[in-house]
Amino acid sequence: MIKVLVGGCFDLIHPGHINFLRSAKSLGDNLIVVLAHNKTVKRKKGHLIFDISERASILSSIKYVDKVVYGDEKNFFKVVEREEPDIIALGYDQDDLWIRQALAEKRFKCKIIRIEKFGNYSTKNIIKKLKLWI
Repeated sequence: MIKVLVGGCFDLIHPGHINFLRSAKSLGDNLIVVLAHNKTVKRKKGHLIFDISERASILSSIKYVDKVVYGDEKNFFKVVEREEPDIIALGYDQDDLWIRQALAEKRFKCKIIRIEKFGNYSTKNIIKKLKLWI
């Protein structure tokens, strides 16, 4: 059984997210989604539309997702240690250098695979469009 792990904010689900999740699921048998902590989303994005339990509920309803877990506010690798994925799938815009370094330091033996961008979707752009309508 091949476990694939992805992580992100997933604050406003759009077609880019769906494609990312579908592509990640195609890499293995079980797709585990790690949701960024509310404080992490606010710090990185500057906004939070849905709290972590709402985001988990939405993601759990997507057929490609087998499991949703909450990320640790301070240590991403606590979830990696607990879930022991075979693959970590990253989005086109996620930085992999620090992940690769940490995996090597902790001697984790999982592959990192980058998923290509799908369309021109971003939560940031969707929010900008919505602001124009209001």
